[in-house]
Amino acid sequence: MPGFSFKTSWLAVRDRAPGEVADALGLHDREVLDWATGTDRAYRYGVYVAAPLPGWTLAHGRLHMPAGFDATEPPFPDWLSELSRHLGEVQFFANERVPDYHAWAKARDGELLRAYCWIGERGEVPLFVGDPTPDEIELGIGIRGMEPGREHWSDDEWIDWYATTPSEFDVMAMAGRWSIDPSRIDDATVTATGIYGLPPSVEHVSR
Repeated sequence: MPGFSFKTSWLAVRDRAPGEVADALGLHDREVLDWATGTDRAYRYGVYVAAPLPGWTLAHGRLHMPAGFDATEPPFPDWLSELSRHLGEVQFFANERVPDYHAWAKARDGELLRAYCWIGERGEVPLFVGDPTPDEIELGIGIRGMEPGREHWSDDEWIDWYATTPSEFDVMAMAGRWSIDPSRIDDATVTATGIYGLPPSVEHVSR
């Protein structure tokens, strides 16, 4: 199926060409691919940097965005911050239904401004950086981390806390607020080609 949104991870980069994003990601074994082919392949392997949409360039890869770790792990904040040092404003989004893994983050000019991640199967918020943004507050999601004293909470307090944890649809809502919700892209309107490639830590594979 053309397009992407659910069960994957992606970047939204403000006002940058696909080549600039591919360079910052260090992609090798590059190919120029159309939207349908590139997005489909990036669900299976590698990263596809799509042709720019108004104001934004999107890059996604289910396995390799980022490559070798995810938003719950220590390298993530530095990775996103370093990308933004080269690219300006960089946003990250991720959702995986089975582990209930949902994340979003924003960095600009080398500084991680905001990051949130929820792992439902573990009942944890392993990443909570910066203050909740007005969009999160308005939507009522991602606004609470792993607060002290949880072991003494009442059932009602736990219910209130869980009400702030996101679903995959909330990730799309956040993407739409901050940049572009990819689930709302009309695939037929993306006629320009993009760049597919592999991150530095990923070896070439035969197809």
